[in-house]
Amino acid sequence: MAQTVSVIVGSDDRARLRAIIGDRNRPLKHTQRANIILLSADRLPVLEVAHRSGISRPAVWRWQRRYAEQGIDGLLRDKTRPPGRAPLATTMVAKVLALTCAEPPGAVTHWTGRAMAKVVGISLSAVQRIWQANRLQPHRLRTFKRSNDPAFASKVEDIVGLYVDPPCHAVVLSIDEKSQIQALDRTQPGLPLKPGKCGTMTHDYKRHGTTTLFAALNTLDGTVVGRCMPRHTHKEFLRFLNAIERAVPAGKVIHAILDNYATHKHPKVRQWLADHPRWVFHFTPTSASWINAVEGFFSAITRRRIRRGVFKSVPDLQDAITRYIRDHNRDAKPFAWTKPADTILGKLARLPAPSV
Repeated sequence: MAQTVSVIVGSDDRARLRAIIGDRNRPLKHTQRANIILLSADRLPVLEVAHRSGISRPAVWRWQRRYAEQGIDGLLRDKTRPPGRAPLATTMVAKVLALTCAEPPGAVTHWTGRAMAKVVGISLSAVQRIWQANRLQPHRLRTFKRSNDPAFASKVEDIVGLYVDPPCHAVVLSIDEKSQIQALDRTQPGLPLKPGKCGTMTHDYKRHGTTTLFAALNTLDGTVVGRCMPRHTHKEFLRFLNAIERAVPAGKVIHAILDNYATHKHPKVRQWLADHPRWVFHFTPTSASWINAVEGFFSAITRRRIRRGVFKSVPDLQDAITRYIRDHNRDAKPFAWTKPADTILGKLARLPAPSV
């Protein structure tokens, strides 16, 4: 490529080009092209124009020729370029979508990108683009559990009612235990987090024993009463109930939400319940631990304190749990349940019918 045109700029074009350069809202490429034409009109050598504009000589020749052919409007408009590869036909996209939603051939359970690309005869990246555009993720699978409790609807309405509209002069507690929390000590120290690298933790560990966390979440203010005990039998559960009994002010009715663990229904627990008339137990439906609010607290303490923790002994683990509960209670917030019971039951009705 070489210079084939001589740039001649009239007074009107010169004023317009200067206006483009002085417009701070213009894209940089527009001001750069206008500057090329003005410098060329001053009969500067191409090398000098390229140096002042910060571009190559072929680029200077290109925009000189564009101005000669199309004027200033040609400088402000980029040429459309044909795609490097023709877009996939609509029938091919539809075929990929149909196959993805159907059973894969052979003895496999789901499609992979490479398997789909091999079957339909397109590239892996093309398959991935189609899946991304249509929000298809064959590699992912979500599990669900349908409760077979015959009293599911009444229990859900009862517990959701306690969350949404608790009784006056009463305390609503979500109670459960997190058993077999392991006190794990790593065999060597990990490396801390640093820019560009995540923290590390050795896979090997030393197991120093376990503890069980009994916790009661007060849904009205979000505070937690917790006790760590070596086992989770009815004896430890009764000790925990007595601790709650001492912590809750006299004169308030206590509505306790619990799951169907056998410890919660032990004859001695039932006898304790009869001896404490201000307590009312509300059992969750079977296979429905998600409705128990304290499960959210267990998830948080597992992710934020236990899973990455390094504990030299069981007392060290128990001390860490106690400190976490204390910090949580300093900034506790009321538990807010957002799903009405009708919405939950309506979603259950949309699930497929059980096969057995």
